[in-house]
Amino acid sequence: MKVTPEVLAEVALTEEEYQLIVDKLGREPTLVELGMFGAMWSEHCGYKHSRPLLKRFPTDGPRVVQGPGENAGAVDIGDGLVAVLKIESHNHPSAVEPYQGAATGVGGIVRDIFTMGARPVALLNSLRFGPLDEPRNRYLFSGVVGGIGGYGNCLGVPTVAGDIFFDPGYSGNPLVNAMCVGIARRDELMRARASGPGNLVLLVGADTGRDGIHGATFASVEDPEKSHRGVVQVGNPFLEKLLMEACLEALRTPHVVAMQDLGAAGLTSSTVECASRGGVGIEIDVAKVSRREAGMTPYEVMLSESQERMLVIVRPEGLDEVRAIFDHYDLHFDIIGVVTDDGLVRVRDGEEVVAEVPARLFTDECPVYVRDAAESPVIAALRARDVRAVPDLADRDGAGVTPAEALLRLLASPNIGSREPVTRTYDSTIMTNTVLGPLMGDAAVLRVKGTSFGLAVKTDCNPRYGYLDPYLGGVHAVAEAARNVSCVGAEPIAVTDCLNFGSPERPEGYYQLTRAIDGMADACRALGVPVVSGNVSLYNESGDAAIPPTPTVGVLGRLADVRRHAGMGFVAGGAVYLVGPLEATLGASEYLALIHGQVAGAPPALDLALEAAVQRAVRSAIAAGLVVAAHDTSEGGLAVAVAESCIAGGIGGRFDLAPVLRANGGRRDVALFGEAGARVLLQAPPGGKAALEAHLRAHDVPFQHLGAAGGDALVIEGLLAVPLAALTRAWRGALAQ
Repeated sequence: MKVTPEVLAEVALTEEEYQLIVDKLGREPTLVELGMFGAMWSEHCGYKHSRPLLKRFPTDGPRVVQGPGENAGAVDIGDGLVAVLKIESHNHPSAVEPYQGAATGVGGIVRDIFTMGARPVALLNSLRFGPLDEPRNRYLFSGVVGGIGGYGNCLGVPTVAGDIFFDPGYSGNPLVNAMCVGIARRDELMRARASGPGNLVLLVGADTGRDGIHGATFASVEDPEKSHRGVVQVGNPFLEKLLMEACLEALRTPHVVAMQDLGAAGLTSSTVECASRGGVGIEIDVAKVSRREAGMTPYEVMLSESQERMLVIVRPEGLDEVRAIFDHYDLHFDIIGVVTDDGLVRVRDGEEVVAEVPARLFTDECPVYVRDAAESPVIAALRARDVRAVPDLADRDGAGVTPAEALLRLLASPNIGSREPVTRTYDSTIMTNTVLGPLMGDAAVLRVKGTSFGLAVKTDCNPRYGYLDPYLGGVHAVAEAARNVSCVGAEPIAVTDCLNFGSPERPEGYYQLTRAIDGMADACRALGVPVVSGNVSLYNESGDAAIPPTPTVGVLGRLADVRRHAGMGFVAGGAVYLVGPLEATLGASEYLALIHGQVAGAPPALDLALEAAVQRAVRSAIAAGLVVAAHDTSEGGLAVAVAESCIAGGIGGRFDLAPVLRANGGRRDVALFGEAGARVLLQAPPGGKAALEAHLRAHDVPFQHLGAAGGDALVIEGLLAVPLAALTRAWRGALAQ
């Protein structure tokens, strides 16, 4: 085989990496080996730019049962149960074929969960698109939303939460991050670590086709539209449902030693990772792999990413019992190989050996790169811009944009308005575990049947913050996701993250990646929340433009008593408080971008000690029954948060923001729409004002009484008065238009 630059480009390897392979093997690789190295040494599988940086995350904690390094992370939730969680990207496939790209992203993340022996109980999605006034972005948006709903609804797993953001930086490269949470018994948790020489290697589920070949390398190159258009996988959710039930049943037998999803890099990654984690070898015969297309080569079989397939390691004496389970679910399987004791991944095509490589060369000896990092001077200049130079809002009867006009425009913004046109396409209540679903609270709340406790889940990331200051973008992503979980009354106990960035080979790209990880790590330590799983998606670029840095964070929380939770809707008569700092900033705000057309200024600074204290105070107040509504203030600032809680509760309110106005130098725009961290709106039940105030004083957190809910209009003294119907109409029309 003649290895040309074109051949190396096809497998996303550099000439230096190819020479390293030759040196390690002591010979030229075969074609199959070259393809396997290309997949396993890709950024998607090998994490060659991010692996050193990921070590900065805190990954241990009293509840951590399984940290990074397995199919998913797991944390103890009590009563002998664990919650299993993971988030992953399917960005590049979704840019090419949005429906199948998103659908197979859901399928892949669900398999990561039930492979661990956990029953999936919740799906979330974090989505990023370009502006919807562009036809192609509308096509991507509708395709992705359709794919998520079409696959998840068929599986019978509820889609309960997520987040969506629109920005021109995603026009060429949308982001589709899918998260899944499952529940398992702690003593039944399964790992993907092959063991026991002589144990059988089974390939279960769909037949293998040519879809998805080079999917892992495709996810590790720039400009997906110009490369490997044919690699997008095609999903079958009904087959996945059968596979899920069969695998969960098989895992309850004593015969399954290990289980691994065939995701990125297909049969290559599943065999390599099982062997490497277990410190053993695996020998397979691709001639025994059932195929749905004629003439497939060993190279294609090893790199196919056909969906709904699982690698299962089974003890020979248990084969008949496992076979009966798969037969019951009408699932085909092939015995394709055995576990060995030589540490080699050996691939045969009948009698011919087409690949024979020590497993560690694919994993432990993948090259690792540390690049030069430098901030873009253009972005540094934007961050340094004095955003308070923009004109303040006009008086109610003055010229210019009035507070009421600004509020209505913000509520109608796609980044703030109702997600109902999206969420109503998803089944959020199937399995009957959903206590708080979409649009009801800052995070979803799920009961854990048979117990008194519950779980809360949410994803978050403000890419505008990450663009202007990657460090603060990382800090805020963790803090806001944890704050959302705290606002429903749950204690954050675990983080899973999806790091979406451009090319790390560019100094500005590597700078963004390193600084965001530093910010996330600092926030996780300050809030006491370990990172237990995650995914890295780099090279998200179109042409010469990279996406805004988007470190998506999913947080899992635990409620000691699932009945003690809070939604975001105000009720009549209850006093409303702002807990946290009064000061805010226009830097990186939705207001500045929407009203003044500027993405500039520094994002809000964040006192992590105060953030932790505010979240503790909020959680304990909800647990004590002192709160009927809680809502964090994020995009759009204080006035938008108040309006959202009024809309959610179907009630108006009268509020006085004079102290907030004074704290912000008399600027109406900053007081109403400036953004800040560590801020939460709390509402006491009618008659509960004194008790909530005493609780907040005891927790030594700043708070300010703002007013009370009631009536059919939102009135902010001296600034605006808007009928609730007008607020609701603007908010509901944001995506419906």
